Amino acid sequence: MKPNKTILVAPLNWGLGHATRCIPIIKALLESNYNVLIASDGAALSLLREEFPDLPFKELPGYNISYSKKKHLFKAQMLLQSPRILKAAKQERKLVNQWVSEGLVDGIISDNRLGVRSNKVYSAFITHQLEVLSGTTTGISSKLHKQIIKRFDACWVPDHKAKPNLSGRLGHPAKPPKNTTYIGALSRFEKKELPITHDYLILLSGPEPQRTLLEELLLESFADTDKRVLCVLGKTDQPQSRYKHGNIEIVTFMTSKELEAAINSSELVISRSGYTTIMDLAALEKKALFIPTPGQYEQEYLAKKLSAQGLVPYVTQHRFNLQALGKVPLYSGLRLGHETVDLKELFAHF
Repeated sequence: MKPNKTILVAPLNWGLGHATRCIPIIKALLESNYNVLIASDGAALSLLREEFPDLPFKELPGYNISYSKKKHLFKAQMLLQSPRILKAAKQERKLVNQWVSEGLVDGIISDNRLGVRSNKVYSAFITHQLEVLSGTTTGISSKLHKQIIKRFDACWVPDHKAKPNLSGRLGHPAKPPKNTTYIGALSRFEKKELPITHDYLILLSGPEPQRTLLEELLLESFADTDKRVLCVLGKTDQPQSRYKHGNIEIVTFMTSKELEAAINSSELVISRSGYTTIMDLAALEKKALFIPTPGQYEQEYLAKKLSAQGLVPYVTQHRFNLQALGKVPLYSGLRLGHETVDLKELFAHF
C-alpha cells in the first residue's frame, strides 16, 4: 500500500499570524489523510509545536525581522534587513530541495517564506498581500513580490474574491498573478456563546521592540481601572505562566482552544490590526479597537479601511488613551461575508 503523501507547511516567523492561520490548513490536511511536516523558526515554530505535539518538525533559518522604535525609520530598517532576509531565503531553499530529494516532502505550502518551494513538487504560496504597501515604493515592492509569487505553482489568498472582503487592495490588485486562487478567510476559531468574564482582552504579538512598547503602554493605562482585563503576551517561546498585575490577569501565551474561549468570553478586544487577527475576529464576530504597529503600512491601511467602513475604530499608538475605547460602540464590528472554500479541493493538486 502506497504511503500517504507528506506536505511541508512552513509559515514565516513574523508575528504569530502566519503560523496561526496555518492551523486550519494543517487540520484539513490531516483530515484528508496527508502526513504533515512543519517547518519554521522561533515563536512561530514554538506555537505550532504546542498545537501539534505529535507532528514532526524541521527548523528553518530565521529572517530575524525587527522593527524600529521610531515610525519614520521603519522603511529604512526593513531595507537594511533585506540582505539578511534574502540570505535566509536562499538557505531555506537549499534545505527544502534536500528534503525533497530525500523523499521527505511530496508537496509544499509556504506562508510567506520566500525560499520554501521546489521545482520537483507542487508548491503553494499563501499571502494576503498581492500589493505590498511601502509608501512611495509600493509599486516596486509589489512588483518584486509578484515575481516571487510567479515562481510558485499556486498563490492562495486567504480572503473572499468578491466584495465585501477583508484585505481590500492588498489582496485585490487590478491584475493579480495568474496563479492566484482566493480560498476564503482562514480562522482557527469558532464562535461560541459564552458568559462574558472580561471587559477587555489585550492581544499582543509582532516583532520587537514594538510588541513590548505596546505592552507597557496598555498595562500602564489599565493599571488603575476597575475593569476586568486579560492580557495575552504572545510569547510562545516561553513556558506558559499566569500572574496578576494589579487588576490585570496576564498570560504569556494561550493555545488555540484557550484563546478561542478567551475571545468569545470577552466584551472587547484590543490588538494590532494584523490580517490574521482581523480574520479571527471576523469569524468570532467580535468588536475591537485596533492599534496598528507604527510605520507598518499594511496594518495602518487595514485599520483605516475597516474604520472607514464603520466596522472597527482604530487609534495610533502614541495617541492611545482609555477615552479611545468610547468609540467602539459606534462601530458594527467584524463579520465574515462569504462561505469559505473547501480546502480539501485545493489539496488535490498534491
